[in-house]
Amino acid sequence: MREILSQLQTAVCAALTFLLSLLPLPLMLLFGTLLGEIAFYCASSRRAITIKNLKTCFPHLDDRAIRTLARKHFHHIATLLFTSALAWWAPQSRILRLCAVSDKKMMARIISGEEKLILLCPHFTNLEFTGAFFFCQRYMTSIYQRHKTPAINRLIFKRRTRFGSTFFDKNNISPSMIKSIRKGIPFYYLPDQDPGRKNSVFAPFYGIPTATYSVLSRITRLGQAKVIPCMIRLKPWGSGFELLFGAPIENFPSGSAIQDATMMNHHIEMLIENAPEQYFWSHRRFKTRPQGDPPFY
Repeated sequence: MREILSQLQTAVCAALTFLLSLLPLPLMLLFGTLLGEIAFYCASSRRAITIKNLKTCFPHLDDRAIRTLARKHFHHIATLLFTSALAWWAPQSRILRLCAVSDKKMMARIISGEEKLILLCPHFTNLEFTGAFFFCQRYMTSIYQRHKTPAINRLIFKRRTRFGSTFFDKNNISPSMIKSIRKGIPFYYLPDQDPGRKNSVFAPFYGIPTATYSVLSRITRLGQAKVIPCMIRLKPWGSGFELLFGAPIENFPSGSAIQDATMMNHHIEMLIENAPEQYFWSHRRFKTRPQGDPPFY
């Protein structure tokens, strides 16, 4: 019975997201804004987490500006439902048409496969669309965290791999992962959620000692790769998306896990400046604290 209910839930999810994917992008943003406004007032716990994160990371903003930024963030978190549906179901031609590329030379480098590259893509609200945009242009690899419900997990995995990408377990650095990077297959990497204490170090993020994954430097060293920070932001009025690249991380890896994590966090901060409302501020990014520090939330 549990498996039947799970499959029914998955079928409903698939049908709903397919229908949502048919909407024009401006309508997606409009509905996301309306849902996000409701969620901002109803989801008190997540609202408190978001405001706490923003106040800590942007101490120069007053309470009114913080609240405005938090509301905009909730608008984009709700819009994530629609843009994820778009990423899962829209044809390749529509995905490519909707996204402008800020640096076409960098995009050409990635597509060519002539260099060993790791795409450092932090958790912004358009992360599903970002993956789809890259994966529909050439074969890439990435990491994946399983959903606890097997049927939902199968749906997510099928939609994310529909353009032929390969996903590796996020908790392991496999020989296949490293081999693919060395062959010039770009690796799409999302490193910036709270990892707990395993495989992490404490490095500053907006000046706060933050538990940070330390594996990027190992993957970079083993894959003999360059790291390119990037993000996709949703433009005003739902007029499209824009792919932005940061500068390649220099002198990386350095040989110091803490220094490497610090450099990575610094480049993530620079990406956030492009669209601060679209970063995952509702995530408990500072949950894991250094030994002896009081709880953050």
